[in-house]
Amino acid sequence: MSKFSLAICSALMALACTNPAAAQQASPAGTSPAQSIKRTPLQRFDIPGTTYEAVVGLAEIAANVAMGRHTHPGPESGYMLEGSLELLIDGEQPRLLKAGDSYKTLPLVIHDAKTGPQGAKVIATYVIPKGQPLALPAK
Repeated sequence: MSKFSLAICSALMALACTNPAAAQQASPAGTSPAQSIKRTPLQRFDIPGTTYEAVVGLAEIAANVAMGRHTHPGPESGYMLEGSLELLIDGEQPRLLKAGDSYKTLPLVIHDAKTGPQGAKVIATYVIPKGQPLALPAK
């Protein structure tokens, strides 16, 4: 898959209750963080024979929102369903992602994502050690 991160968390930051990075996001004028990103958990399951679990979620992100610099303890991958966002991975050139693009980020790599004027809808999958948070704010 192509590189990207949300929250997303990069979205994408798929699960609000397990994503401290969401607290860093910038919100459009007049909205709260809760109004800027809607997260829907889709699946969470153990990966047999390992100490890891997979977390899959849908993130619907308002227009012109910055997710906030963060990391994940394991890899993140995802698929852009709608809209666009700019992926900002430390040490790499910014990437513009649009509907139909996929992405991945490596464990512990600092990244951010900013939506465009139409916002974005992303399905993200995280593979993390059991018991670890989905994301951590970057220091």
